[in-house]
Amino acid sequence: MSRLALRPVVEGRENVPRHGPVILAANHLSFLDSVVIPLVAPRPVAFLAKDDYFRQPGVKGWLTRTCLTGVDAVPVARGGHRSAQASLRVALDVLAAGRAFGIHPEGSRSRDGRLYRGRTGVAWLALASGAPVVPVALLGTDRIQPVGARLPRPGRITVRFGTPLRFTRPAAGSGGQARRAVTDEIMTAIQKLSGQEVADRYNDPPAAGGRRDGRPHTSAGATPDRHGQPPPDRATIGSGRRRESRRGDRAEP
Repeated sequence: MSRLALRPVVEGRENVPRHGPVILAANHLSFLDSVVIPLVAPRPVAFLAKDDYFRQPGVKGWLTRTCLTGVDAVPVARGGHRSAQASLRVALDVLAAGRAFGIHPEGSRSRDGRLYRGRTGVAWLALASGAPVVPVALLGTDRIQPVGARLPRPGRITVRFGTPLRFTRPAAGSGGQARRAVTDEIMTAIQKLSGQEVADRYNDPPAAGGRRDGRPHTSAGATPDRHGQPPPDRATIGSGRRRESRRGDRAEP
């Protein structure tokens, strides 16, 4: 039913490896994005979803839960640095099991259609897991269900899967800069597929008064993980802010 309602045009499906761990990194225009990709991909794709989505009341809440459950979304707590680290480790578990994992490096949905700077959690996952990254472009989901819309409307979308990107782990001491470079390469590949205008900043949530001023935010330090890989070093999969330090790139939740 969802395929009939959304009428997706899919390009490059053959670029998604059929077996083994893989990361699908996509732009983010609508709530529908993480529902559409699993519907059209040639294999199951796990996305993380805020646990709040599974507790919303009313018709919209029921529809949201139905969609997320139908695409095997994994509920996680969001809202802080420790939550972001925990989410990254859940994602690493998904990849360690040989599954496909979907992520939106921008974090928040774009309200103006531009492609925002990617957060380095996607690079941390790629380097820690060794999984290839398939760039994905979604077009039209923002017209079907814009940010703030209660329910989707009829329309047609396009999903483009790009050529897989592969990355090697950086030498010790170069982690932050390497993650920034890997993330930028992934975002460039997404932009080439989507054709979006680039916003050279993070898509931070509106500050008080509705501003998006990108002011810095501090948080607790990283803790080791049980996979024998370097800690996320404040790399986040999405929500929050970021600061630059003299010791390298640190994407903060």
